[in-house]
Amino acid sequence: MGKKDAEADRLRDLALLRRVRDRIDREYAQPLDVEALARGVNMSSGHLSRQFRLAYGESPYSYLMTRRIERAMARLRRGDLSVTDVCFEVGCSSLGTFSTRFTELVGVPPSTYRKEAAESTEGMPACVAKQVTRPIRNREASAGTAS
Repeated sequence: MGKKDAEADRLRDLALLRRVRDRIDREYAQPLDVEALARGVNMSSGHLSRQFRLAYGESPYSYLMTRRIERAMARLRRGDLSVTDVCFEVGCSSLGTFSTRFTELVGVPPSTYRKEAAESTEGMPACVAKQVTRPIRNREASAGTAS
């Protein structure tokens, strides 16, 4: 395989990875898993996982969970749904996994966040509240502390 072929393969993979990322952004509440995402772009799940991590610094599953937690944060700030309702609304099927991942990303359990966020963002426009309360993924946190 020549240099041009390898470059063409790399560009094709990047376009497919963007499609996977866009699908996660769009369909985060659907029952998505790596196998389904890989099938959607005719890749093996192993190849998708490796290439996605190389391109975006995290696994497709981690990216999906971060999207779900971001959406959950917005729903919890509104305060009109229970943590359990929000968990299922954003596509998580396990309250335990949702709570654990939420706590890892946000620093507090979802129930605490719901109570505190409702108080701290009161009167704040939703677009500002979203930026102020956005979760920090591990690679972003480590990049921020390095400077």
